[in-house]
Amino acid sequence: MSGRSTIDQPFAGTASDQVADILATGRGDITTVFLSMSTRHPEGDDASYLRWHALDHRPEQYRLSGLRASLRIVSTPACRAVRAAADPRFDPVDHVMTYFFEDTAALDPFNALAVALRDAGRMPYLLPSVERGVYAVQDRAADPAAKVGADVLPWWPAKGIYLLIEMGGNPPAGLVDMSGVAGQWHAGAAPSAFSGAETGQQITYLFLDGDPVETGERLKPVLQNRWDTTAVRPLLAAPFYVTIPHAWARYLP
Repeated sequence: MSGRSTIDQPFAGTASDQVADILATGRGDITTVFLSMSTRHPEGDDASYLRWHALDHRPEQYRLSGLRASLRIVSTPACRAVRAAADPRFDPVDHVMTYFFEDTAALDPFNALAVALRDAGRMPYLLPSVERGVYAVQDRAADPAAKVGADVLPWWPAKGIYLLIEMGGNPPAGLVDMSGVAGQWHAGAAPSAFSGAETGQQITYLFLDGDPVETGERLKPVLQNRWDTTAVRPLLAAPFYVTIPHAWARYLP
């Protein structure tokens, strides 16, 4: 089934990834993903945290020349109910923040900015951290029916993200063909002083145009078959909603 089954009016023309002249104009320069996973707010004030992060903290990051894109996603109770896997280490994750960088050299100014904002009294909200990891982008794919190329998926307005954290194995195959999935990025843990990810740990982002909960239900048996028939070990397989600006309470843990 094509991932574009959730779009009523398919777009015209040839998909970008099938047109050499489009790809020749640029493939994007993101090589590094910084992934920060947290639990919910200890006092249940997740909406206030999301408001602060979106209006105060996140915009400041774009003064960094090495930052190319960012993405925040949230797990709701309905999302939790359809998780296909959750190792005890990652089961507490309800908030995920992702920064897409040009290269690992951008992480030093990224950290310096965090220190400067903290010293200026601009870090009043901190969620309990589960893990912060640095990953090297290894593979990209997009459903041709989506038209946009895999290179630009971080800027594509997804309804949600299905996040896979796994140990070992190759990037998932065939998921981009499923209803509700527009594309995927796959990355492997990279050595970094800013990372707590284990060697061999891998992440896959499925960019969704379908409802994350409904798409998560469809993905369950496919992912289980992947784990049953390969040496890949799942650590987290979970749908998340993308936060909606100025509707901070729309999706909460």
